[in-house]
Amino acid sequence: MTESGITLYGMSLSGHAHRAEAFLNILGLPHRYVECYDQLRSDSFLALNPLGQLPVLVDGDVVVPDSNAILVYLAARYDETGQWNPGDPPTAARVQRWLSVAAGDIRFGPARARILTLWGGPESMADAQAAATRILRFMEQHLETQDWLAADRATIADIACYAYVARAPEGHVALDPYPAVRRWLERVEALPRFTAMPRTPIPQPA
Repeated sequence: MTESGITLYGMSLSGHAHRAEAFLNILGLPHRYVECYDQLRSDSFLALNPLGQLPVLVDGDVVVPDSNAILVYLAARYDETGQWNPGDPPTAARVQRWLSVAAGDIRFGPARARILTLWGGPESMADAQAAATRILRFMEQHLETQDWLAADRATIADIACYAYVARAPEGHVALDPYPAVRRWLERVEALPRFTAMPRTPIPQPA
């Protein structure tokens, strides 16, 4: 265990795990990272998250499953500035909206297209890429008039939405048509102590 007692269970290829680890780094919180592949159905892991999903944060006696819940928890407990999850109702609502976008539109768009490209699956690639196009067009329009998703500065909304948008090309979803989105990705990656989502080689057709 680390001095702070924080352990993050994740998977290096997961954008969900990335957002939790990236925010730990941004906050400067020492932590132990446990890479999980085949352990998700083990009794010890299911005791942490009965749904068998990553990531899971353990902070002393506190166990927090779900990447967005981890962002909210870390901001509430460790961000003394209040920057990352502002408490004023309008901004808080905007942050929550983008957390929902990360869990919905981005997950079923660019994230799913990436999964299908890298590992396959029964879902429709055409549907995933169409969903990716819809959400990227929406984000492009939004980011044409402001630098960040939910406020006049970076928040956990930006951290939550970053990974699968940044690696959309790994699902054969090009970012070239979205210059405002690409500028936003650069701003996120320039945040102090931020760690970019690792790139994954795209399998080539046989």
